[in-house]
Amino acid sequence: MAERSTAAVDVADNSGDDEPLTAKADQSTADGVAQNLERDTESDEAQVSGGTESPGRVSPPELHSGHKLARRYRLEECVTRLDGFSSWRAVDEKLRRAVGVHLLPADHSRARSVLAAARSSALLGDPRFVQVLDAVEENDLVYVVHEWLPDATELTSLLAAGPLEVHEAYQMVTQVTQAMAAAHREGLAHLRLTPGAVLRSSSGQWRIRGLAVNAALRGISSDTPQRTDTEAIGALLYAALTQRWPYEDDAYGLSGLPKDVGLIAPDQVRAGVHRGLSELAMRALANDGATASRQEPACTTPEELVKAIGEMPRIRPPEPAFTAPPDYQRTTYQQGTYGRQTLHPGVTQSLAPPPPPLQSRTGKVLKWAVSALLIAALGLGSWQLADALMDRSENDETNKTQTTDGNDKNSNKHRPVRPIPIRGAQEYFPDGKPQHAGDVGLTYDGDSSTYWRTYSYNDGPVLAPFKQGVGIIYDLGSDRSLASASIGLNYIGDHTTVSLYAADSFSSSASLGSMKKIASATTSGRQLKISADKAVKTRYVLVWITAAPYAGKDEFSSAGFKQAVTDVKFTG
Repeated sequence: MAERSTAAVDVADNSGDDEPLTAKADQSTADGVAQNLERDTESDEAQVSGGTESPGRVSPPELHSGHKLARRYRLEECVTRLDGFSSWRAVDEKLRRAVGVHLLPADHSRARSVLAAARSSALLGDPRFVQVLDAVEENDLVYVVHEWLPDATELTSLLAAGPLEVHEAYQMVTQVTQAMAAAHREGLAHLRLTPGAVLRSSSGQWRIRGLAVNAALRGISSDTPQRTDTEAIGALLYAALTQRWPYEDDAYGLSGLPKDVGLIAPDQVRAGVHRGLSELAMRALANDGATASRQEPACTTPEELVKAIGEMPRIRPPEPAFTAPPDYQRTTYQQGTYGRQTLHPGVTQSLAPPPPPLQSRTGKVLKWAVSALLIAALGLGSWQLADALMDRSENDETNKTQTTDGNDKNSNKHRPVRPIPIRGAQEYFPDGKPQHAGDVGLTYDGDSSTYWRTYSYNDGPVLAPFKQGVGIIYDLGSDRSLASASIGLNYIGDHTTVSLYAADSFSSSASLGSMKKIASATTSGRQLKISADKAVKTRYVLVWITAAPYAGKDEFSSAGFKQAVTDVKFTG
């Protein structure tokens, strides 16, 4: 086995058969850590029934389903119980949403490091990571609350069905690498980037859970954190391409490589593997020069891996194939029976030839007469149609009106309205201070009772100069012709102003000056309609709130200038 990054592990993890692994002092060596990580097949949210605790560890507190933390988080189901801590699915009764909770005693040897890791991760505020929502020490307990994504699927589950499609694997490694590079720029490492820590949302976006926290819960550290995370990304890509774990031991429901063979390239393990992605995986893994034959240097940091991905030819998604719906039936014309007489059962069809065409002089005269009548009818119809169009044009010119802004919006009056589906969203906060990044999905979930909310501000309605604005950037899936937007609002009053911008990328921190303003509108009610003078073609669109009304204290926030958004819809 190739030498792995040096790390120190001081906990006992459970292997796939629930037997405890006892950590020893000499496991601080690289090979010892590699073996531990390879044998650990339990994901952070995998359901475990009564795991075995290591001798001498602090016992977890006696908690049960229905127990409530901070009079807010109601525990529902224990999904992990390991080495003195437990993880739960819970309900935030204040915001009426599911959350995840990690719990451990306040006197646990890792309680301090878990709190520090959770607070550091929360400050990052990058929506590509599952967000830490709360980190508290209370009543002899330390608990960390994080997002719960019921519609997301672990990479572990995806690989159980087979390797990923080429474009999907490319998207996974691209998004995970870019996210980890951003985290390392802020001094944060994951150190436990396993298939169970990588999730694909229903919109196709890849997200990472457990940044810094998962390692802190298990006492994992590393002298070379960037190398450790880079190699982990290489292992994820290797597994995505081959459905095999790139080491000898089986792990995460995947079979390992054959014994005594060493690390071989993915395109040698499975036929049809993309050559560029195969090479990328080998460059990320610690493989003792396995890439030397291809003259490509190894990648030792996520930034280097981002650069390597950028140098590759872009892998485009496969062309969609038309599949007829189950109830689709060919018409008699498509079946080639148009004009044929339907036969009754038991009746033999006679193969009589069709009647010959009219060849007599009477037939020729009849054909010419019919042709002349058709030409006359077409001429009369064309004249009437042209006359109707002229009348309609004159009426439109007479009734033409101007908007209060002085912009002519009648150019889109007869444009057919087509809804544009939303494929993904994330909060936009160029100042590094998000509102409620984990709730953006509530703005287009089809439920008018759920909202994404801003914080309450002391000054308003215009949020500047304290806050230039708050908003959400939406992914339409591909370049679409955007003409208008409809937005549901929760608070009424003086006044809400919203602008639409066409963005070049799906970024939470891109400069507003790099975007193209489409349109803006103001309302004091609960529904806002924004229409563009001319449709704009874009894939990413920013909904940017620059003014919000004053509203009193409620169950969600204190009194102040604030707004909540739901039912965002785009049309083209």
